[in-house]
Amino acid sequence: MENFIVSARKYRPQNFNMVVGQKHITTTLKNAIKNNQIAHAFLFCGPRGVGKTTCARIMAKTINCTNPTPEGEACNTCGSCVSFDAGNSMNIHELDAASNNSVEDIRNLVEQVRFAPQAGKYKVYIVDEVHMLSSSAFNAFLKTLEEPPSYAIFILATTEKHKILPTILSRCQIFDFKRITLQDTVEHLEEIIEKENISAEKTALQLIAQKSEGCMRDALSILDKIVSFTNGILTYQNTVEHLNILDDDYYFKLLDALYKQDMAGAMLLYEEINQKGFEGDLVLNGFATFIRNLLVCKDARAAVLLDVLEGKQEIYAVTAQAINASYLISALNILNEAEIQFKMARNKRLHVELCLIKLSFLQQALQLSSEQGTVVKKKLTDRPIAIQQKNIPQYTVPKLASPAAQLVIRSEQPAKTIAAPLPKVMVEEPKTPATRKIIKETSSNDSKKNLLDILRAKVKEDVNVLEVQEAEDLNLEKLKNCWNDYCEKLQQDGGKPATVGTLKMAQLALTDELSFSVTVQALTQQKFIEQEKMQLTDFIQQAFNNRGIRFTILVEHTIPDAIPDQLSLNSNQRFEKLAEKYPLLKDLKERLRLDLDL
Repeated sequence: MENFIVSARKYRPQNFNMVVGQKHITTTLKNAIKNNQIAHAFLFCGPRGVGKTTCARIMAKTINCTNPTPEGEACNTCGSCVSFDAGNSMNIHELDAASNNSVEDIRNLVEQVRFAPQAGKYKVYIVDEVHMLSSSAFNAFLKTLEEPPSYAIFILATTEKHKILPTILSRCQIFDFKRITLQDTVEHLEEIIEKENISAEKTALQLIAQKSEGCMRDALSILDKIVSFTNGILTYQNTVEHLNILDDDYYFKLLDALYKQDMAGAMLLYEEINQKGFEGDLVLNGFATFIRNLLVCKDARAAVLLDVLEGKQEIYAVTAQAINASYLISALNILNEAEIQFKMARNKRLHVELCLIKLSFLQQALQLSSEQGTVVKKKLTDRPIAIQQKNIPQYTVPKLASPAAQLVIRSEQPAKTIAAPLPKVMVEEPKTPATRKIIKETSSNDSKKNLLDILRAKVKEDVNVLEVQEAEDLNLEKLKNCWNDYCEKLQQDGGKPATVGTLKMAQLALTDELSFSVTVQALTQQKFIEQEKMQLTDFIQQAFNNRGIRFTILVEHTIPDAIPDQLSLNSNQRFEKLAEKYPLLKDLKERLRLDLDL
């Protein structure tokens, strides 16, 4: 029986024109070869399976070809090309840096560079997965990479460009490979199934291309598996079954149930999906992608971003027009949060069902949060609101010229100032229709009297005046009694024992006549008092009849606590502080090339 060769190796491109989806790179390389402007070092970087190593081999083959075509391609007929295709060329050397990443391996490579090629123009050294080299190996490679012999060319390939030292990057021509598009992948698969005489629906090939995520090697591997599974007949249904993909029809049904607030229907549909073996994270991810595609369809300009199978674009467009954009955006946010927290959930099924319940009532929540069809911002109502004060100007008792009993206030003469936070003076007009006329003006002796005494003398029994209580200044003894009264009240109301204990242990000290300080021993005690600060301040203000009283919370660091020091330092400062105490820690960071998480 003939040995089977996987499609990824069997159909590996042999020249630049066969490379799929990297025309911007192949054109540059061909022009450099035609114009004899070949650099001594190249760096090919990009995702897996997009043609980095393939392009490196094609370039090594082309620059040693003795009879290249006018387009800059290898002829595939000369001795150099034939030996390369057979795998016995002496001018091409490949090194796997993942398993040969030490300084000794690089030294052996440098020793080989010293010898000129026996046949051909160049000796090409392809170093794959170059980011796996150690820091010492990179440093040993620097001098040779910067000034190699005229016949030596280095081609480095990596999937993680950020791990390569900047000194290496500056010595190379960098080519960034991109992911292969869905259309290019489908066209290449169609060419292969035509050569292999395989029957396949185009929607099945599109599913394979979507699953590969821009990696041609993965697409060819998936194709080989499904061909074996279906015996050479690929359909949409057997491809969906083999790739464990949830059909879009389920997502359309699920969206219809959720948008109609049919929670029972959505739960039953998820039960059906779960019985087919689909995990919750797969459902969340697939539904989020489905919502994203609907959101893209809302605007005709963004329709090119729609990533769905051929023939389903119209269904998506019609459904998108029937759903509000606000609903789609909110649903996408809920699904994203649920997917992030899925790994931490103990009950995975309940976590997904809770997400579906939220989506079921999302339409009702959006209606409640709108006014006259316009979405408005939520108002913050749970924040503490400071006591607002307003300064009252000075008052005097003027003449009353009206025949009726009226009180007119003018700011003509200075009088005793009433404190701002005190209650207002309430004056009731006489209920009888009898009128009185005040003839005498306020004498010099009356100006020295209290405002309440003047009012009583003028209007007598016809006007009831409520007496104003004088505001008291802070007194430490009364303050402590008031503080203890609040502790007893909090304890009787079922308050937390930790908070009550903290209040009793706190030390009070007067700052001035309207403020005092509360000293505690730790940050946790400070947090307990801050939770009760509003109620406690109001209680003390009522006891002293003074709305201007305030207090501050101070912390004595008598209890060792490392948290406050760490809170004031960023990541770099904390590392430097540890490095001063443990010098080897800095050496470990440099050797492992670690980065601080800022």
